[in-house]
Amino acid sequence: MIYITGDTHRDFRRLYNNEFKEGDTIIILGDAGINYFLDDRDITLKDNLNKLNVKLFCIRGNHEERPEYIDSYEEIEMFSGKVMIEKDYPNLIFAKDGEIYNIDGKSVLVIGGAYSVDKDYRIMYGYRW
Repeated sequence: MIYITGDTHRDFRRLYNNEFKEGDTIIILGDAGINYFLDDRDITLKDNLNKLNVKLFCIRGNHEERPEYIDSYEEIEMFSGKVMIEKDYPNLIFAKDGEIYNIDGKSVLVIGGAYSVDKDYRIMYGYRW
């Protein structure tokens, strides 16, 4: 089964009480927030998400670091396309922009990110964007 959501911004509480079946995939349409702080807070979140019995297929948003800029990620082939994963968190899968994937017999073109309407505000006040 494929589930689709977006803009979780690190808040995955709604997923913890669901009973996903092996092979289920949740597509997160940007701003998952998994690689936001780039410190132990992200590791704690990844540890919790890794316990879910579901694949999280994340399309990068404009409020998180791109996995290709994080040393712990590696590029592998999955869903008939190239993805980025960390060995310690194999169910947290990050799509690469421009790739076409086959998920459950469905073709998916990934174009991540967007213009951040709050970019200038966040930079002016020292917030991450």
